[in-house]
Amino acid sequence: MSRIAESELIINPRGAVYHLDLRPEEIAGTVITVGDPDRVKEVSKYFDSIEVKRQHREFVSNTGYVGKKRITVLSSGIGPDNIDIVINELDALANIDFETRQIKSKLTSLNIIRIGTSGSLQADVPVDNFVASTHGLGVDNLLNFYRHEQNEEENQLLHSFVTHTQMHGQMGQPYVSGAAPSLLKHFVKDFHQGITVTCPGFYGPQGRILRLGVRNPELINRLTDFRFGQHRITNFEMETSAIYGLGKLLGHNCLAVNAIVANRVQKEFSKDGKAAVENLIKKFIGIFAENI
Repeated sequence: MSRIAESELIINPRGAVYHLDLRPEEIAGTVITVGDPDRVKEVSKYFDSIEVKRQHREFVSNTGYVGKKRITVLSSGIGPDNIDIVINELDALANIDFETRQIKSKLTSLNIIRIGTSGSLQADVPVDNFVASTHGLGVDNLLNFYRHEQNEEENQLLHSFVTHTQMHGQMGQPYVSGAAPSLLKHFVKDFHQGITVTCPGFYGPQGRILRLGVRNPELINRLTDFRFGQHRITNFEMETSAIYGLGKLLGHNCLAVNAIVANRVQKEFSKDGKAAVENLIKKFIGIFAENI
């Protein structure tokens, strides 16, 4: 088995992976990712104990226990480029021997669950509600830098999506990956479910117009109207497809749950987005304690 060079996997002097500044023993088998570094403490305040606290750049992490279950919460920062770092480095912590710099013979599957905020694309998914993403559909292009294949149903969905949204070569090739069924099944009651579209930015890529015009001014309407069998797009944000796509390629179980803070159809924004996120965190901790 080949050795991974120092330039490819950077390990700092304390034996931790470079960006996350975590050693293999400092992560749990279940990892919550949050975009906002300040949200880490809002999650870990519900832990019964905390054994590890680390921070490097925007990557803040706490590892501890809920009851007897070990759990890590880690901030990713915003966007698919940061997710590329987070998922690859989490996988390295789980599945690469830092002493020999070789891939372990026995691989570990992590549970990686995003708790985030998102904008709704359906009138019947109002602000302050929760969405569990059945699929992450990426228009961010990240997964196209990796070797990946879609199954026949996914190819049909993507063809229908590109035709409907008229994204013919304008923004790269979309991709789609599904949530881990073993996790998604626990997030049904009190959750809307649907496809989450992941964009590489907050303004133009999500159809917001300030001073610059956008290339596809009908994008929001086309996303809202899209249907593929029983599937529809419920929301969009900037991380889910990257987590699902990379996680699936690496053999991890991934899920994204989001508090809806904006409804782009109704032109509404939550009056208390912080409370919506707090309610989602408490909901998740309860489900984790009982089921995951």
